[in-house]
Amino acid sequence: MSESMTPVGVIGGGAWGTALAQMLASDGREIVLWARESELVEEINSQHRNSLFLPSAKLSEAIRATENLADLAPCSAILAVTPAQHLGAVLGAMKAHPADLVLCSKGIEAGTGRLMNDVAKDAAPGSDIAILSGPTFAHEVAAGLPTAVTLACSGGKQQWERLKPLIARPQFRPYYSDDVVGAEIGGAVKNVLAIACGVVDGLGLGQNARAALIARGYAEMLRFGEALGAQSETLAGLCGLGDLVLTCSSTSSRNFSLGKALGQGQSPEALMADRKTVAEGAHTAPVLNELAHKRGVAMPIVEGVTRLLAGEPAQTVVTQLLARPLRAEHDSDA
Repeated sequence: MSESMTPVGVIGGGAWGTALAQMLASDGREIVLWARESELVEEINSQHRNSLFLPSAKLSEAIRATENLADLAPCSAILAVTPAQHLGAVLGAMKAHPADLVLCSKGIEAGTGRLMNDVAKDAAPGSDIAILSGPTFAHEVAAGLPTAVTLACSGGKQQWERLKPLIARPQFRPYYSDDVVGAEIGGAVKNVLAIACGVVDGLGLGQNARAALIARGYAEMLRFGEALGAQSETLAGLCGLGDLVLTCSSTSSRNFSLGKALGQGQSPEALMADRKTVAEGAHTAPVLNELAHKRGVAMPIVEGVTRLLAGEPAQTVVTQLLARPLRAEHDSDA
């Protein structure tokens, strides 16, 4: 099989994994999509539908679903779209790993505080790791609407040249970066901030408050990212500020929707137990808050979301944030 016809693998049959598979299949290339659910695999292969996670899309016949990770072995590149907390286990279950492993999950591993690229390096030491992140709603990508993302490559320009023809499509435009840490931090932190913006909406605090929260949240993202060696330019781009604006502005964001429900008085336990899809920010918030405290990085909004998820009333958290001492806007403790 020529390199141009080598199938591309996608790990994860949720909305985002299915949307990426649909986008990648738009040029006719075979896409091998791994999913846990046997009934979902059957539906994708027989009906070309994913009624559970992406009901709006009629899927390409070039997508072949499987329950067997070994079926991904012929793929020279794999996009890993499992929930962040399961990435290590899924990669560890694979007997062989591709030359290029593109991580599309956004989060920080609970218990260890590791970024996803560190999890992947341990599980797949022979692979070059890349991060695909940016302002993306799955249903829009699946529908072929214009989308731009950051593709941060640990393998530098050589990896970019390998991945570019596999991933780029007329309506899906990746931009190159070598700042893997920055791309990861943007995606992980914005999920937590989206919960906070949902709370603002749920409490009816208005557009002024949401805009202020986005700006102050971005300041927290920038402080934390720079403490871990990220480039400020990366966090000002698609995978940082761009993704933050998108997910803090729409109920299409799972994290925003979770925050809105919390702001309306629903309990975190009930909301998390009842959700079919993962609001990754809920898992990221406590570990992000802990890492920030260890590094002496002020992240009051992240801390507030952590307290909220632990059961503290939304109005109490907001009142305490508004009562913080007044400081200069660019103060490191603001």
